[in-house]
Amino acid sequence: MEGSENMGDQGKNIQVRWYARSADELGRELGVIPTKGLDEEEAARRLSAHGRNELPESPPPSPWSILWVQFTSLIVWVLIGAAVVSGLLGEWIDTGAILAIVLLNGLLGFLQEYRAEQSLAALKTLAVTYARVVRDGGRRALSSTELVPGDIIDIEAGDRVPADARLLHTTALRTQEAALTGESTPVDKDAVRLPDSDLPLADRRNMVFLGTTVTGGKGRALIVATGRGTELGRIATLMTSVPLEPTPLQRRLEQFGHVLLLLALGIVGVVFVLGLWRGESVFDMFLTAVSLAVAAIPEGLPAIVTTTLALGVMRMVRRHALIRRLPAVETLGAATVICTDKTGTLTKNEMTVTHLAIDGRVHDVTGEGYAPDGAILGGDPHEGGLRDLLLSALLCNGATLKAVDGNWTVVGDPTEGALLVAGSKAGLRKDALEAAHPFVAEAPFDSERKMMTILRRSGGQVMAYVKGAPDVLLGRCETYMSSEGEVRPLADSIRESILSANRQFAQQALRVVALAQRRLDSEPTTCEAAKIERQLVFLGLAAMKDPLRPEAKVAVDLCRSAGIVTVMITGDHKETAIAIAREAGFPSGPTRALSGIELNALTDPELSERVPDISVYARVSAEHKLRIVKAWRARGGVVAMTGDGVNDAPAMREADIGIAMGMTGTDVTKEAADMVVTDDNFASIAAAVEEGRSIYDNIRKAVHYLLSCNLSEVLVMLGSTLLGWPLPLLPIHILWINLVTDGFPALALAVDPKDPDVMQRPPRDPQARLLDRERFLAVCLQGTVMAVSTLAVFGISLWVLNDEVPFARTMTFTTLVLVQLLHAFSCRHERYSLFQIGLMTNRALVGAVLLSALLQAGILLSPVGQEIFKVVPLRADEWWLMVGLGITPFVVMELWKAWRRTRGPVAEAR
Repeated sequence: MEGSENMGDQGKNIQVRWYARSADELGRELGVIPTKGLDEEEAARRLSAHGRNELPESPPPSPWSILWVQFTSLIVWVLIGAAVVSGLLGEWIDTGAILAIVLLNGLLGFLQEYRAEQSLAALKTLAVTYARVVRDGGRRALSSTELVPGDIIDIEAGDRVPADARLLHTTALRTQEAALTGESTPVDKDAVRLPDSDLPLADRRNMVFLGTTVTGGKGRALIVATGRGTELGRIATLMTSVPLEPTPLQRRLEQFGHVLLLLALGIVGVVFVLGLWRGESVFDMFLTAVSLAVAAIPEGLPAIVTTTLALGVMRMVRRHALIRRLPAVETLGAATVICTDKTGTLTKNEMTVTHLAIDGRVHDVTGEGYAPDGAILGGDPHEGGLRDLLLSALLCNGATLKAVDGNWTVVGDPTEGALLVAGSKAGLRKDALEAAHPFVAEAPFDSERKMMTILRRSGGQVMAYVKGAPDVLLGRCETYMSSEGEVRPLADSIRESILSANRQFAQQALRVVALAQRRLDSEPTTCEAAKIERQLVFLGLAAMKDPLRPEAKVAVDLCRSAGIVTVMITGDHKETAIAIAREAGFPSGPTRALSGIELNALTDPELSERVPDISVYARVSAEHKLRIVKAWRARGGVVAMTGDGVNDAPAMREADIGIAMGMTGTDVTKEAADMVVTDDNFASIAAAVEEGRSIYDNIRKAVHYLLSCNLSEVLVMLGSTLLGWPLPLLPIHILWINLVTDGFPALALAVDPKDPDVMQRPPRDPQARLLDRERFLAVCLQGTVMAVSTLAVFGISLWVLNDEVPFARTMTFTTLVLVQLLHAFSCRHERYSLFQIGLMTNRALVGAVLLSALLQAGILLSPVGQEIFKVVPLRADEWWLMVGLGITPFVVMELWKAWRRTRGPVAEAR
């Protein structure tokens, strides 16, 4: 077909300004006659050339790939290497223990991530199933996946647009594009040719786009792009082009793994060479070296980190946050910037009438959202002019208000829905009013008249109920309705008063609708707007807005107190965005706001320089959002991006953590998210940040505990080797301590109660080490004190009490277990004493310590335990030495904390 060769551009995703083409130009370029549509043969050829009308998406990860990812970190491979070496030495118990903990860690991570993927699999319902298409001169239903560029489609209220299309003609057509552009109110559409210039997506009024919905009217359109070539397809392509990067915790653990590997190799090398130099056998020194390597590596760390994150996920689910990727829990706690969408995230995406203005008086309307809860203050809505205003609002209305499972929704235009809710708050029901005032005819809204009219029979006469733009409708009025219900002449002073009220509402970024009525002398044969919409009686103004979520301001304030920068990004107009930002508590004002056009004029380096000073971005596209996130990350920020629209998805994938709204969020957005807020409550994000910080604190406590314990083991082994003593511990002893005795208290530290000031301190430096200088010095001091106490017990047991090595090893083994169990209580806080915190504020830790102590007693008392661990029974009087020296490190640490507190308040590095 002639002109079909131009279709190649669509497949290459080249941006063509279809909105600047006339109908004839469209037909020629797309090779179609608008009245006939494509023939089936040509449609089949184009389907073969361009593919099905489906969005590109990455295939979901297979269970095997999810499982494999759990075993790709360096520290896990270090553990596997230790297991192999132990197996080569014939230490099969050690090998089995290490491999068991590695598999357990992998299984925990796999189960959490697999369940999250499965829970989202059922949400993929973005594509339209059927469309009404014109082909071969006839109109029929066709699967939307079979549509091709050049097809003619018909759309009407309630439809989801099946592809990007240029409108050919419309009748009061309006679409809701919030999911694509971020604009909260429906957009009036027409078929008028637009200028050949680079227009923002939200201003292309003669275009409809895939994934948006029709809220009113009807139209016929010519498809210009399908699948990957659509605006939505471009966004999906942007998503696939953004690589997934490791989280801050993953990066730190990977660095930590490198350090541990080098440390283990260094210790092994030094001790092995020293032993050979002293004349020890190669086999004995190899066994010693392996023991040291096992002591240096905290085998339980991966499982403890994974379990800590998983426990955090369970707590967050109870707080309405679904985590899709486990390490994202910790990333939230590191967030320095939250870039949030406005529509549906900070606001309810439910237009609400807040003021009614009549006869110079303004009546406040309470309640928010579509629920008909609230009242009209300052007047009786059942009498006088206020009643006529509400009657007109309900009788000139095409929307429907209904409750679904206890949630109120609007079918139709949100502005009309807001008027319905206002009437409901006065006890007026649309269905009852329509029964009493039967429909006669309608002059639908169009963007040229900026008004709509519905004729109804009322008391034997015909009434015209009119609503529209205040400045236009006011020009058609000759009289006005007073508060008492009297019709009076519309003097110039009254007109100015009405226009002044309209300006005041507009300055508050409120959407204003004017209402009027007219009693007709006779029933007209046709509803001609030009004849009916004149000599009207002005009734009043209805001012409305998309209300701020009540919890949003509290959450924004909480984030500010936590040192987190909050940034609003929206597709709405700049003035509206600034007004909402001011209400939500954002730093706002013209100098703090930037529009999409202004953003286009900035280079990436210039934008990176300016982002700290900008808190509001208005009229932005998906590419703009992506640039904003990249600019913040270029400055070293840890960025969280929240949103519910398709246009948020690429930026969410680029951000360190993407947060999608579960109830109003699109499937594309949820697919891109690391976390889904199931109740669409912005406060849940602040709660998730709080949980993330607490989880990171507890991970650091566990790492601190494990490293100080492992250091004590290394120093015990190294010290005995340098002193020429026998090995004080066997590899099986060290493994038992690392995996079981230390493991339970470390897990209990993972559920330690959060500090009350966790949201009153600034975010941690994303580049900071897992252990800062102060905490590292504490680890060294604690490890040294525990090692000295344990070596003292070994020396006394070997040279004073008994010269048998098995007895001395049993005493050393038990002392080290006791020392480390008591040390777990010291790790709960850096500065405060256990007695200040309270012993029973972490009952899990008390239980873990008692359990570990019972298990150790079981080894010492049971013949099987004595055989496996090569230990001997101990007499009651021999325990005094272990208890006396075993409690010494705990007492030393309590004294050290007391000394730190005497230095006065210091910045705590938790």
